[in-house]
Amino acid sequence: MRWGLIPSWASGITSAHFNARSESVTTTPSFRDLVKTNRCLIPADAFYEWQKIGSVKQPFAFEVGNKELFAFAGLWDEWKDAQRGVVKSCTILTTEANSLVAEMHNRMPVIIRREEYELWLNPESSLQEVLALLKPFESTAMHKYPVSTTLNNSQNEGPEVAAKAEIKIPAQRALF
Repeated sequence: MRWGLIPSWASGITSAHFNARSESVTTTPSFRDLVKTNRCLIPADAFYEWQKIGSVKQPFAFEVGNKELFAFAGLWDEWKDAQRGVVKSCTILTTEANSLVAEMHNRMPVIIRREEYELWLNPESSLQEVLALLKPFESTAMHKYPVSTTLNNSQNEGPEVAAKAEIKIPAQRALF
């Protein structure tokens, strides 16, 4: 699937939604029907946030447990185009940040616990049950660490880009 949800009713591919706010998912036209029928899990082993340190935007990786694979709550849709055919796309649901992520950002992806995967994916689950899952993940079950600033360029790829790194604090100039 393509990341960046394109609603089936959209007039063009330029209207992609990369994130969906969980607080308004039942009222936003692009998501209100999808949360009832088109839920998915998006696997990940980390997500990233940035903190400005001096003049450098320092990326940090956020992981669950001990480098465990986990899943974001997602929504998907199919958009049809005469030239491209069917384009399947998805978005990640976000919520307010837990205490660990809040040090850098006020939002975070919704992480679904393994024992809740079936509930999230089951089309028979009630909307109330599903909406109850859209909350911040426990900060005590997560950890963060700095990664290389090469992550700041989307052209860079490979495991070394997301490897743990030391933070380089810029030297301060003497004022005398």
